[in-house]
Amino acid sequence: MLMAYHALSPLPCPPVKIAIGHRLFASVLLAMLTVAAAAVLLLRQNVLGSFGDYAVAIELDRLNELSGAVARQYSQHGDWTFLPSGDDRRDWIGGELTRLQSVRGKPVPPVGPVRPVPPVDPAAPAAPAAPLHTRAGPPMPPLPPPPPAPPGVIADLHTRITLLDANGGYLAGRLPGNLPLARRAITVDDRTIGYFGVARSARPSDAMAFAFLDQLQRSLWLIGGLALLLSALAAIALARHFRRPIDRLARGAGALAAGDYAVRLPAQRSDELGDLARHFNALAERLDQAEAARRQWVADTSHELRTPLAVLRAQLEAIQDGVRQATPNTVDAMVLQVHALTKLIDELYALARADVGELACQRVPLDLWELATAEAQAFGARFQAANLTFKTAPAPAQSQVLGDPDRLRQVLANLFENSLRYTAPGGAVRLSAQVHDGQLHLTLDDSAPGVPDAALARLAERFYRVDASRSRAHGGAGLGLALSRRLLAAQGGALAFAHSPLGGLRVTVSLPLQKKDTP
Repeated sequence: MLMAYHALSPLPCPPVKIAIGHRLFASVLLAMLTVAAAAVLLLRQNVLGSFGDYAVAIELDRLNELSGAVARQYSQHGDWTFLPSGDDRRDWIGGELTRLQSVRGKPVPPVGPVRPVPPVDPAAPAAPAAPLHTRAGPPMPPLPPPPPAPPGVIADLHTRITLLDANGGYLAGRLPGNLPLARRAITVDDRTIGYFGVARSARPSDAMAFAFLDQLQRSLWLIGGLALLLSALAAIALARHFRRPIDRLARGAGALAAGDYAVRLPAQRSDELGDLARHFNALAERLDQAEAARRQWVADTSHELRTPLAVLRAQLEAIQDGVRQATPNTVDAMVLQVHALTKLIDELYALARADVGELACQRVPLDLWELATAEAQAFGARFQAANLTFKTAPAPAQSQVLGDPDRLRQVLANLFENSLRYTAPGGAVRLSAQVHDGQLHLTLDDSAPGVPDAALARLAERFYRVDASRSRAHGGAGLGLALSRRLLAAQGGALAFAHSPLGGLRVTVSLPLQKKDTP
């Protein structure tokens, strides 16, 4: 049953792959649409808010006739006692507007002269009307009829009008509530007796407003459509702008993974993608050099190992065929090849361990100058046999370092061996030391022949020889200086090459001086 359950259980679905170009397109499009929508909404709110102020100003102007009628009644009674009491006050303003509509066109005797209100053009926004002043004087002419309003406007307007006294207290009409009111002062004899307050309407109040908002709605839809189209075009352009270098990078990485180290990317961009392309090219260059060095390493190693093995095979086959006898000289020649082969294998093994960071060094306090002079004395007989003069400079003031004595002897032996092999007979070799910036610099100079400038930087490369045609009996395998540099680096030191004032090569070994313990 368990096996059947596992057999019937659904396999996990692989994740859906979404191209980075599509992700960029969607991200840019969403961002631009968000900005465009926010801009359109902000524009709509600002326009509607401004239009609301304009509409309220027009509605306040429509209250000229009602303001005059209220001012006359207040002048006749001297106070607000003419207003009904109780709940009838809420409907009083609507009744007054209906009464004024029914008597519109008939002369209304004013209590005092009322400033005439000019006719309002329905096609243009009306300016805010000045407050009415009622005072003693000659009779005023009849009020002109107000402009026609669309059906339902007055009915809607009277439900939003509130009559307030001079202190802002409620008198009649709509209860104020918490909404702010646009106010129009009612004055008698230059004295404010009250206010008409109009609450903002949630819908337009005339045909012009309807037409304006309808046109605004169509314009906003058009702006939204254009913003959508432009956002899509900009998103496509930006996605392509970023996708192309990424595609080239992906193809280049695939070629690099396939072993094509000659691949390079265009690096003309000045942004992060350009930096990435330049880093990719540097990586490809390093890998190309590493691959060339690996191939050269394999070829050189095979060649160096084949030479002593070929000599040994020739000697053994000659003895086997009876061409040569196993005399002591023949055995010594074979042993010499075995030693050369053993040394080469040991050096290769040490370099391989150094490459992976497993080159063990037991660092202890020691006198490097004393160690170097002792090693030089061991080479004294060989220097004399090669007709070379060896000189030693005075000892430095301080030469205590932390190092591995066996590894340092190996380094010094390689350096002395190098001078012994490549210095012309009759020349000189000099050993000196200086202390500078907390380091001991041990210098070995030899005389001619010198080393070309182009070869100085490559002396520590594996299997590198200044003269490729030099015989191995004279030149060696070309691993000694490379191994010496790795041995010194493992101990915190360095190996440098320069032209010697004696006419040959100067090799400088640098190691940090041992710090003295302070009490």
